[in-house]
Amino acid sequence: MTKILYVEDNEDNIYMLSRRLKRKGFEVLTAGDGLAGIEAAKREKPALILMDLSLPVMDGWEATRQLKSSDETKAIPVIALSAHALEGEREKALSAGCDDFDTKPVDFARLMGKIQQYLGGGEGA
Repeated sequence: MTKILYVEDNEDNIYMLSRRLKRKGFEVLTAGDGLAGIEAAKREKPALILMDLSLPVMDGWEATRQLKSSDETKAIPVIALSAHALEGEREKALSAGCDDFDTKPVDFARLMGKIQQYLGGGEGA
């Protein structure tokens, strides 16, 4: 099963998106803040990371910068997720090292297209 790490501090978002990804055949790991996300990525080596940007302890921008500066984790694609679809937000996420950007609430079909693009087109199994 393909592992996806979802770094998110909102329990409702975790529940909703994790369930949908699991139904698509992915193993979903979660972390509630940026620092825990970095630790989980190094420990679990997920195929892809979904990174909320507004996180406690360490925000998603800094967590992504650290992930992309580490030889252990720099090759893992990171898709930023943000409820703040303000002008410049996408560019800020990409400049921090995110590979892609999407908005919340999540358009699941669009997000799945991006996930499949980075994972080679297949579902999670």
